[in-house]
Amino acid sequence: MDMKKRVSLELRHRSPTEVQELVVDNCRASEGKIEGITEEFSNLELLSLINVGLTSVSDFPKLDKLRKLELSDNRISGGLEVLAERLVNLTNLDLSGNKFKDISTLEPLKKLPHLKSLDLFNCEVTNLADYRESIFKLLPQLTYLDGYDIEDCEASDSDGEGDGIEDEDEEGESSVSESGESEDFEEEEEEDEEDVVAEDDDDDSGDDEVSSHCGQDGEVNGDVDSEDDDEDEEDEDDDEDSSPAKGEKRKRDPEDEDDD
Repeated sequence: MDMKKRVSLELRHRSPTEVQELVVDNCRASEGKIEGITEEFSNLELLSLINVGLTSVSDFPKLDKLRKLELSDNRISGGLEVLAERLVNLTNLDLSGNKFKDISTLEPLKKLPHLKSLDLFNCEVTNLADYRESIFKLLPQLTYLDGYDIEDCEASDSDGEGDGIEDEDEEGESSVSESGESEDFEEEEEEDEEDVVAEDDDDDSGDDEVSSHCGQDGEVNGDVDSEDDDEDEEDEDDDEDSSPAKGEKRKRDPEDEDDD
């Protein structure tokens, strides 16, 4: 697939100004030049053109926001002045697997003040004596060459790919958010516990009221029962008064004797 058609497919119904990352690896550049990528991609921050058959970057558009450019495994041997003029904010440049033979061909990169990482793996220039020392001297703005700094310390994945300040801000916001959520969660738990305790207290008070009410009923019932018992006792006393006591004989009426 040719580069122009591939770029059109990668747009995916978006306008070029909406695209921030564009990857068109392994397509074919007609006559070894860039096609389909214009200054309309004004917000492009990452462009990957790996193994597309480029021999020249002379047709490279002006992209002020481009920060990372992948040009590995092509046939570029020079002409880097164009990159220095049109990609002024470039921070990461991968030229590995190209045809650079002399350190002098890399000198135009001095005009890229923000360039932090440069890769030249599998380029003939890496076989020169004092290659690393010479490149770091030529490009003092560099932090990493072929993935290692001037003291041969390997770069981490995030080094040179973003502003540390932004990363720290994001991490700070994340930690604050997590802390805030944790505190809110703990407060909610405490509120739930308080609600449970309050409900238990309400249940206990309800039981006390029922118990108290039952006690009052018992007293009332007790008074009623006591009055009933008193009435029964009075009835028994009246019966006893109207009949002779046990063990006593009834007195005989004298009139009854005369009749006899």
